[in-house]
Amino acid sequence: MTISPGVHSEVGRLRTVLVHRPGLGLERLTPANREEFLFDDVVWVERAQAEHDAFVELLRSRDVEVLYLEELLAETFAHSVEARTEAIANAVSSYSVGLSLVAELRAFLHDLEPARLASVLIGGLLVRELEGLDLQSLARRSLGAVLSDPDGFVLPPLPNTLFTRDSSVWLYGGVVLPPLFWAARRMEVVNVSLIYRHHPLFAGGRFHFWHPPTGDTGRFALEDLGQGASLEGGDIMPIGNRTVLVGLGERSTGRMVEHVASALFAAGEADRIIVCRMAQQRAYMHLDTVFTFLDRDAVTLYPPVIEDMLVYSVRPGERTDSFHITEEAGILEAVADALDVERLRVVETGGDTFAAAREQWDDANNVVALEPGVVVAYSKNVRTNEKIRAAGIEVLEIEGSELGKGRGGGHCMTCPIVRDGLE
Repeated sequence: MTISPGVHSEVGRLRTVLVHRPGLGLERLTPANREEFLFDDVVWVERAQAEHDAFVELLRSRDVEVLYLEELLAETFAHSVEARTEAIANAVSSYSVGLSLVAELRAFLHDLEPARLASVLIGGLLVRELEGLDLQSLARRSLGAVLSDPDGFVLPPLPNTLFTRDSSVWLYGGVVLPPLFWAARRMEVVNVSLIYRHHPLFAGGRFHFWHPPTGDTGRFALEDLGQGASLEGGDIMPIGNRTVLVGLGERSTGRMVEHVASALFAAGEADRIIVCRMAQQRAYMHLDTVFTFLDRDAVTLYPPVIEDMLVYSVRPGERTDSFHITEEAGILEAVADALDVERLRVVETGGDTFAAAREQWDDANNVVALEPGVVVAYSKNVRTNEKIRAAGIEVLEIEGSELGKGRGGGHCMTCPIVRDGLE
């Protein structure tokens, strides 16, 4: 069986979605390393798992097919020796583990069962978990082995894998494997790229790689990811009508938007990119932390950030390496024009100034639509959810006291693979 991926809007019926259940990566967060791994607090993992399981059950109850990233990665390794070799080559290099350990560690990983290898690449690997390797012997010829702590990371965990929105984004008939801003997250993109290029669900599908182009060989390596430019899926939305909405803030750059725009324009799958320049702050790390869709003509947003945005439309230029750029009055005007509606219905973050700031921080504006007029939101954002319901939108609530500690809601935790367009 193969899948026919394609995401043609932000609110059309959601058919298939990719998620990651909290696990080993989050168990390895501590007060000492949480900032290194981009978390504001340590997570009660068992509670986060229960919250995520309830979220998935809700999706399935609404006829959404849910795919688990770690399961797909393990199946990819079981199916493809090439994928296994590529994954290990990207994870283990002279720069990640030291020149003297490369051969032994690559051999160690090659011998792991597919499920264990997938777990290691997402959850990390400790020195004390190197069963079968003679560390004393290695210590006589490896500086890394001499200096290693038994509880030190040979391979670091990827706890942000929970937020599958960022590491790949499907735009119409193709996918972007974006170069993520922080080094702590870049291997997430390598893992998901292996699934899309080698798993039987995707390997026979007809879709484009908007970035990076893999060519006839399908080659992909970590160094392909941007050369210093960055882009993240939470900043990218295929809103429909051949238009893509992109935020430029803490983690996405205009250079990468040009690469994606050029690929989309050349293929004829989009003819307008709406670019929104935002404040570069942790609270507003992605566009979808302050702006998401509720219905064909309705959005929820956090006014203090939206009001200060500079907004531009990017269209094809006269040459393939140029664009036609026009300034817009604002994001609401540009999106309404692109969707061919007179004006957007707007639901602002609820409560007074203090409550609104708290609820935005708790992902009140980071909802995910399952179909037009039906969204999933965290129950803790009481005031915003009340306002969304008052606008005629069905709000399906989930608990998120632990899931939200990584700064992400339902939109961040889902990577749509198949979603209908606008009717």
